Amino acid sequence: MAAQHDGLKGIGLQFVPQANLPAGEAYETFISRTRQIPTRDGLHDFFNGLCWLQFPATKTKLNQLQAAQIAASGIQPVRGPARDALTIFDENAAFFQGPDVLWDALVAKDWHALFVTHRKLWAQAQLVLFGHALLEKLVSPRKPITAHVYRALAASKFIADLDVWMANDLNAEKLATKPFAHLPVLGVPGWWAGNDDAAFYADATVFRPTRQQPGRGGG
Repeated sequence: MAAQHDGLKGIGLQFVPQANLPAGEAYETFISRTRQIPTRDGLHDFFNGLCWLQFPATKTKLNQLQAAQIAASGIQPVRGPARDALTIFDENAAFFQGPDVLWDALVAKDWHALFVTHRKLWAQAQLVLFGHALLEKLVSPRKPITAHVYRALAASKFIADLDVWMANDLNAEKLATKPFAHLPVLGVPGWWAGNDDAAFYADATVFRPTRQQPGRGGG
């Protein structure tokens, strides 16, 4: 039985059983064509449903972009750059809003600057988890779990405003450039016991140094 949630009524979407997806039709194409989201029992689709409810505009825009890629090139054994980036975004993205100095340190993988030197600046930052596979992995948290972080420059930190901003900002061409920074999310101050000790970031198997920082593991 289809289930239409109040959070999806405005965009005319509803959750339906996975069995409603016809054999041979791409999941993304089906959603675009029918405005129905095939859903299975399990954490993966549970978190996907929560993302639809929290970010309906962003998820709708992603679906439109994914369906357009499939319509243009079909289902290929290897995804092209744009469709690959769309999948990464949908599954594993997080949105960062905060000071330039933190973003610059994240892009540079300067973990010591990001988490130790400028630690107090995290009080001015917001990291919002979006990818449903990322959320599923964090049910059983492990230090190496890494998000693909996309910088959001929305004027507001309200989720509804962030959702609208993201939907307007996303396009296939931009995503094909892989505009992501890689962040082990349990390094975010306050997100994991023990990360208030600088030694936490000295684990170079997780907080990997760049080639420009051969001796820096974050400690």
